[in-house]
Amino acid sequence: MAPILLNCMGNDHNEYIKQKVQVKNPYLDTMEEDILYHFSLSTKTHNLPEMFGDIKFVCVGGSGNRMKAFAQFIHRELDLPGNPEEIGDICEGTDRYCMYKVGPVLSISHGMGVPSISIMLHELIKLLHHAQCRDVVLFRLGTSGGVGLAPGTVVVTDKAVDYSFRPQFEQVVLGKVITRSTELDEGVAGELLQCSS
Repeated sequence: MAPILLNCMGNDHNEYIKQKVQVKNPYLDTMEEDILYHFSLSTKTHNLPEMFGDIKFVCVGGSGNRMKAFAQFIHRELDLPGNPEEIGDICEGTDRYCMYKVGPVLSISHGMGVPSISIMLHELIKLLHHAQCRDVVLFRLGTSGGVGLAPGTVVVTDKAVDYSFRPQFEQVVLGKVITRSTELDEGVAGELLQCSS
């Protein structure tokens, strides 16, 4: 089993006393119901802590088919009971995204472009918050076209770059340009690289 997954297979919830997923919205917890429309989930109709409270890894990617294949692969790698071919799409009530849960891993498609991934991330972060998830690692699986490597080569990066190859993400919020760093967690990158040896 991959080293990065070893510490998340325990049965004792007290093993996960690390940082809870926080949302900087003081009104979120006072809402009678929060509908995660694009996921076809709701705090009123679904028990989100029961369904998703054990999530440790969230893997996102553009293609719904690729994320299903990844979920089936992880199902086999973790040697979980049941048939990996029968994994159900949690978001089947909508046609925006696909979501598959296998053990402590959530596999979600985000479609193409910043608007699509922004909507998905907005609802994902609220989902992890409502599910009371702790110490979650999120990463993206996708193609690395244009980097001059053979198809199928696995690339683990230390930063994402914008259109000018700057390690930052600019977003306009209420008329102001907000710039955020895109440097990634070196520890996670190191653990991913260890999986290849």
